[in-house]
Amino acid sequence: MKKIFGALLLLFAAVGVARSQSVYQPYSYQFYQKLNSDVYSTKTRQHSSLRPYFADDSLIKHTVDSLLNYGKDGLQHSGLYNKLFNEHLIDYKGANSTFYADLLPDFGIGREFSNKLTTNTVSLGLQIGGTFGDKFSYYVAGYENQAVVPNYIATYINQTGIVPGQAYARIYKTNGYDWDYITGVASYTPVKYLNISLGRDKTFIGDGYRSMLLSDAASPYPFFRLTGTLGNVRYMAMWTSFNDPVDLDANGNNRKKGAVFHYLDWNVSNRFSIGFFDAVVFYSKDDAGHRRPFDLSYLNPIIFLRPVEALNGSPDNALIGLTSKYKISDGVTAYGQFALDEFESASFFSGKGSYRNKYGWQLGFRGANLFGVKNLNYLVETNSATPYTYSEQHSAIVSYTENGEMLAHPWGANFREVVGLLNYSYKRFDFSGELDYGHYGLDINGLNYGKDPFQIYADPARQEGNYIGQGLTTNMIYAEGKVAYLLNPKYNLRLEIGGIIRNEKNSQFTDKTTMLTIGLRSSFRSLYNDLARYKAN
Repeated sequence: MKKIFGALLLLFAAVGVARSQSVYQPYSYQFYQKLNSDVYSTKTRQHSSLRPYFADDSLIKHTVDSLLNYGKDGLQHSGLYNKLFNEHLIDYKGANSTFYADLLPDFGIGREFSNKLTTNTVSLGLQIGGTFGDKFSYYVAGYENQAVVPNYIATYINQTGIVPGQAYARIYKTNGYDWDYITGVASYTPVKYLNISLGRDKTFIGDGYRSMLLSDAASPYPFFRLTGTLGNVRYMAMWTSFNDPVDLDANGNNRKKGAVFHYLDWNVSNRFSIGFFDAVVFYSKDDAGHRRPFDLSYLNPIIFLRPVEALNGSPDNALIGLTSKYKISDGVTAYGQFALDEFESASFFSGKGSYRNKYGWQLGFRGANLFGVKNLNYLVETNSATPYTYSEQHSAIVSYTENGEMLAHPWGANFREVVGLLNYSYKRFDFSGELDYGHYGLDINGLNYGKDPFQIYADPARQEGNYIGQGLTTNMIYAEGKVAYLLNPKYNLRLEIGGIIRNEKNSQFTDKTTMLTIGLRSSFRSLYNDLARYKAN
């Protein structure tokens, strides 16, 4: 206890010691992989597994600045040229504050050849951001969207009610939906050791493309987050509020729930780091509609709430996990995760495949400058989750989900995945490719085989003998390639051509997708197309 009080005193005694880190860079895998050379260098100890990063972090600031200011060649250009290709639409820099604003067009058209469907995206957004001094920053982005989507994404939307990773879907024509997408963050760093953030956004934990603990696959949610850094240790405590449109109350309204997350990342050396994670998802009203008082013990900012939650009679859903990485060289980093949702030692060590043992894991390798080619970055990883992981035994409201989607891996549970990504940048051109293989089991015949996280497992399909792929065994191959030409790096405005080949097959159906798209895209948000359905119908 004395050590904890001492650390807190140290935090608040250090006001003004050094420049604070406050400005955050919105997270997307495609942008962040360009930071691989800095983040995974054996010469530094960057805290890599808690994202978004602070863009004014000294270790990555130079690279982020060069990426966001690419194309400023020192030549004289007209004001219109600079506005189109180098600058924010509005860009003010004062003595103690900054402000910028941009329109965010996102227009595209595509052809799904396998189903003879013409797809399109019509979105227009606005972003504003700025700083006050060197301790406070803010960022807000919003989009109004309409789209006609390929059949497999329409299936996903119809099953979840959510446009993948974005918002509620409103139907307006065949395979057509409209929705709003809004994020915003206010970030305050009173001292270099502590950041306080409040907003509506996403958080990603891990070093991979996926996260088995907390990912950016679901739609944005309100949060309050504290992030403390003391040398080689970074610690995050976050409180969130969720909707759950899949689990409605007696009046047909979305039920509210919340969650608290803790994550501690320790850089043991320049090469090796380990992280500790826990989360508790709790409900606001029970299944009968009775309001439940907020549990004040969840205000505790200290990690490992699972013992606290257990002492309370386990009314909620807890998840714990580990992360780790090891920099084999400047070009190769190995990383992994382990998520534990429920554990019963007797049945686990018996090896009988009990439904009571629910866990997921990840193992991967990533790096930069493959084969000595500058800016050729790669990632290869495998992810796996046993049946019923992330779901709850007696009440779906406390499943490890929010707003109709997974908080961790977007495929739910009862799956195994192998995914590889390759990225290359040359001047203003970006090339990217993805190859993904999935093996999973869907629910059939009214039985719960453990993939759909919104299905309670009080009556599972089988008590023992569970295995990954049980139920309607399904295999999926997904390949995607993109070529983009960067028009304005300030808000990632680009011309983009892409292609998708997807084949999902089991004994009941074969779902094939072959499509090409072309569009004018903008912003740094991650939107995932490599989706798998939760259930057969």
